[in-house]
Amino acid sequence: MQKTNEKLDKIALSGMKFYGYHGCLNEEREQGQDFYVDVTLSLSLHSAGKSDELKNTVNYASVFEIVKSVVEGQRFHLIEAIAERIADLILGRYSEVRAVEVTVHKPAAPIPGDFQDAAVTIRRAQGEQKA
Repeated sequence: MQKTNEKLDKIALSGMKFYGYHGCLNEEREQGQDFYVDVTLSLSLHSAGKSDELKNTVNYASVFEIVKSVVEGQRFHLIEAIAERIADLILGRYSEVRAVEVTVHKPAAPIPGDFQDAAVTIRRAQGEQKA
């Protein structure tokens, strides 16, 4: 359990790009499109900083592979579901991660108008009850 005065550090992976087949429309699920994902892990990096040992931190390459497996290996209607699955897998694999923030960007969302990006951001913590 996190101490109330414990300050958490962060590991961030930004702009991870994947091609996926997600969306509510058949065209999106057939043709696919680019998705971008940002992940920020909140955890203590004190031991890693002192030891300079990979075993005392979360390997970014492993986090990248988790995200890739969800975006490229599964299909969802909603980007909210993509974000939720990524958060679940990261928190399930790394007990040292106290919280994770996941943003899924869908810049080619089927919106009739001029826009730069459609995105959702969720934040989940260890021990939160799932709905």
